[in-house]
Order: sequence, then C-alpha cells, then structure tokens
Amino acid sequence: MRKQILFITLTLILSFNSYSQIVFENGYFISENNKKTDCLIENMDWKNTPSSFRYRLSNEQPIIDADAKTIKEFAITGQNKFIRSVVKIDRSTKNLQNMTKGKDPVFSEEKLFLQVLLDGKASLYLFDDGTVRRFFYKIDNSEIKQLVYKTYLADDDNIAKNNYFREQLFIDLKCDEIQQNEYETLSYTKNALVRLFLKYNKCNNSEVTDFEKKEKKDLFNLTIRPRYNINNLTLNNKSFENLNFDFGAKSSLSLGIEAEFILPFNKNRWSVIVEPNYNYYKAEQTIQNPNFIDGTLVGKVDYKSIELPIGVRRYFFVNDSFKIFANASLVFDFASNSKISITRNDGSELFPLSIKSGTNFGFGIGCKFMDKFSAEVRFQTPRGLLADNPSWNSSYQTTALIVGYSFF
Repeated sequence: MRKQILFITLTLILSFNSYSQIVFENGYFISENNKKTDCLIENMDWKNTPSSFRYRLSNEQPIIDADAKTIKEFAITGQNKFIRSVVKIDRSTKNLQNMTKGKDPVFSEEKLFLQVLLDGKASLYLFDDGTVRRFFYKIDNSEIKQLVYKTYLADDDNIAKNNYFREQLFIDLKCDEIQQNEYETLSYTKNALVRLFLKYNKCNNSEVTDFEKKEKKDLFNLTIRPRYNINNLTLNNKSFENLNFDFGAKSSLSLGIEAEFILPFNKNRWSVIVEPNYNYYKAEQTIQNPNFIDGTLVGKVDYKSIELPIGVRRYFFVNDSFKIFANASLVFDFASNSKISITRNDGSELFPLSIKSGTNFGFGIGCKFMDKFSAEVRFQTPRGLLADNPSWNSSYQTTALIVGYSFF
C-alpha cells in the first residue's frame, strides 16, 4: 500500500511538472547582423547566468532555442538584460582542494553572456555559472574587463586574497565624492559594487539604468495549518513469537504553523519550509499469546509529540491566482510525556516501553489559491518509536489532509 501511495505521489508530481505553465514575457533579442527583434522570452528568473534561452515570436508561434553563437543581446522588458561579449576570464576556484598557489589570475578568452547590472558611463556586469562568480566593467566605450579577485594559497599554505579589483576601480572610477577608504574596504559582492558604480555615475551626471531595481517580491510566508491526521502504529517483539500489536488507524485533529522562505530566483518556484506541528496518538489493543500466563496481553499507547518537518517545495504555476506544489521534508520528532505499556489482563506491567522516536520523510502535493488559501495531502514514511528498546520493532505512519491560511 505504501509503495502504491508513493508511486501515485511521484506520478502526480511529474504530471504537474509536465503541464505547469511556461511563462513567456515581452522582450527582444539582437542577432549577429544587429537586427533587433521583439519577441516573447521564457522568463526563468535565472539564478546563474544563462548560456542559452528560449523565445517565440508570438503566442501562436513555436518555441525557438538561442545561444551566444547567434545572439548578441537579449532582454526581458523591465527586468533582466544580457549581452554577449568576448572577455578574458579567470576561472580560478576558491575550492581549497583545487586552489592554486599563484597570486596572479590565469585568464582564458571566452565568448559569454554577461548579465547587465548597471548601464551608464561606468557599466557593471556579472557572470555566474554556479561554480565561478566574476564581475566585469567598462568605462564609456572601452573594452569590458574583469574585476580581478582571486583566493589562493600563500607560501605558508594559508589562504590569501588578491584584491586587485580595488586598485582597478580606484584608477578607473576616480571621483571626488568617493573617499579612498571606500575603495580600500570594498567587498567583491554585487550590492557593494552596484553602490559604488551608482555613486560614480551620479558624480559624473551620467544617466544610468539599474537592472537590479526590480519589483519587490514576497519572499516569506507564515501560514497557520490545521490538519486531519490518520495515524497507524504496529509493534512486534523479536524474542517472543506472535507478540505483535496492530493498533490500527486512528484519526485526530491537530495544528501546525509553517514558515516558508521563498528562494529569490527561478520565478519564485522553489522555497524552504519549516513546519512545527502537534501530533498525538492514543490507542489500546488486547491480544492472546500462549507464551504468557493467562495468555491475555493489553497494549496501551499514549503518544504526544512535536513534529518538525524541514524541507523544500516546488511550485507549478497554473495562472496568476492558482498554483500547484509538491514538497519533500525530513521530519524530526520530539516526544513528550509519552508511553507504551504491555500489561497482563490483571493490570500487572510486563513491558514498560519508553518512547524515543526517530526521523522519517514526508511527501506532499497540494495547491494554493490567491497566495492565501492552501490545501495539501501529505504522506509520511514509517518511523520507529522505540529506539531505546532494541528487542522491539515499531512502525508509526501518518497520512494527513492539511489546509492553510497565509496571514503573513
């Protein structure tokens, strides 16, 4: 049954992935012959600098793939802009295992798309492929050059830094309104460099286009999540034959609160979720077992805990108001004032079992409407409750129907 549930869940997730909405937005590209073409570009809200993109000339036209071999520039109106350039780039790694001892950058000439961060008298660009993150710049119509920053191993095998980019900017972006210590303490980060370039352009009365000024995104959600749980628990003892308890499915109502952190790329399709929730299970079962005097044993469970699922969620947008999601979580469990006991029919206790629960996984599929109302079905893999009792096996499993209201 569990395998069937997992198969159905994975099938639904893959189906949602196949049919989720592809968002194409107004933009343009400039081809090799300098022809500008208005089109619709698939907006991936790129975390890394793309090496290619997809576009269509209209909603009725087919999707076309394009890359730096034939396209000199492309942009999504009011958002991202990328230009193709042949640049000298240093791909030295900051990974300690592969870090070199040379202080000087090792340049190679490559044809790349660069993301335009600022466009003005002094322009700032970014290249980031997930392993290498480099900033480039140009003044007026000069060539585009890399801002040099490199971590390397010094002679004493300590990590050192080549911050030559500070000297480059001190020479090329000189301005009376920028103090010398601003260059000397400048960090090799997007926000710090953007601030300096904006200040320099303002100092030179240069018009500047800031492609980092985007619409503010809602990157955090707090959701109250009441739920209807169906819980199952089975126990068996390794030492006594047929000493098995199946306490059956018990339903309960409980409450959780979910903190969701939207990752600021890929059009808000991914998020990290943390959701503490209250969980309880109470049951009793009487069985017959000839290994014990009287043969009648009574099993009682009183289990209360706080579950803490931590996971990731993927959204699939259907339209502006409705989206489907799938998530996977690692579930930590903290039991409190909980006990499992096995007694004879006369009430004398045979096996007082302390509860110490393990971790398990949760998989959910659901939908969200107007970024406020949500519903989810969540399946959890079995987890043990008797980690301190090695002679017993236990399996606790939950299926839940969860509704939610996002109030923040």
